[in-house]
Amino acid sequence: MVTFNFKDYGENLGTRPLGRQVRERLLPLLEQNERVVLDFTGVDVVSNSFADECIAKLLLSMSLAELKAHTTFQGLNPVASESILTALQRRHLSMA
Repeated sequence: MVTFNFKDYGENLGTRPLGRQVRERLLPLLEQNERVVLDFTGVDVVSNSFADECIAKLLLSMSLAELKAHTTFQGLNPVASESILTALQRRHLSMA
């Protein structure tokens, strides 16, 4: 198991370009490890755009079931958690 620290990219994660950059660094870890902890400890803001680009677009390379099986979220505040959940739901529905 490996931990991916989102705080390394800032306390406020808000743009699609940053989301794409972070996703491109996260994807190889997901491919090479059975389980990845997505650690948001110390992150105050996760915008809807960042959440879609970084987390929800992972559904383009794996199913929701695979994403759930290979990741654990940690350190999310309620607002950031809602942004990520909403992005995943929207992306999943748009792919159905």
